[in-house]
Amino acid sequence: MANNEESNPLLSPEVKDELKKPNKPVISSAAGTIPAAFPMTWTADGLPMGHGVVGELNRGQWDSGLCACFGRNDEFCSSDIEVCLLGMAPCVLYGSNAERLGSAPGTFANHCLLYTGLYMLGQSFFGSNCVAPCFTYPTRTAIRRKFNLEGSCEALNRSCGCCGSFVEDEVQREQCESACDFATHFFCHPCALCQEGRELRRRLPHPGFNAQQVVVMIPPGDQTMGR
Repeated sequence: MANNEESNPLLSPEVKDELKKPNKPVISSAAGTIPAAFPMTWTADGLPMGHGVVGELNRGQWDSGLCACFGRNDEFCSSDIEVCLLGMAPCVLYGSNAERLGSAPGTFANHCLLYTGLYMLGQSFFGSNCVAPCFTYPTRTAIRRKFNLEGSCEALNRSCGCCGSFVEDEVQREQCESACDFATHFFCHPCALCQEGRELRRRLPHPGFNAQQVVVMIPPGDQTMGR
């Protein structure tokens, strides 16, 4: 007589064949028994997913587009305009983004000075700001991974169906997305910094606003004894 797992009508034929094979380690989960021979990948929230299934990722989209300089007309509108103006001083905007992403006070000065040095290096030798984007694009990758955002390859695959072979494999997808992050920073550097600034300001508070509450004890006023 077949066991319960082999006779379960909800199991696919592939899973039944794997369960029939001897000496196959299995992984027990809340959803049932899954053969360990099946490759498993994980979402940003630590949830298991089937290998190559893109729909289960549920990646979100960026809050604003790459060329949406003034963002959206909401409560962050004034902040979006500030970010757009800071785009003319990319060293300041990059330092602000890195500080907010790292959530550590003091990060601003380190990244701002580093960016200034790379900016001056590119202007001196190449006459343009082409050196700094080669070192700043990992910030975009970190934002995309931290908030599980949709990358350029997935956006192209969703809109026009291209890059489908890269999106299906998790490793190739991440390599393609990293290359797109680099290309975005290299060819559209000010717009990329502004888009990242708008995204971070909507999702993360400034590290300077994370101060702990202070309890102030107010002594009682002068008291007189009643007769």
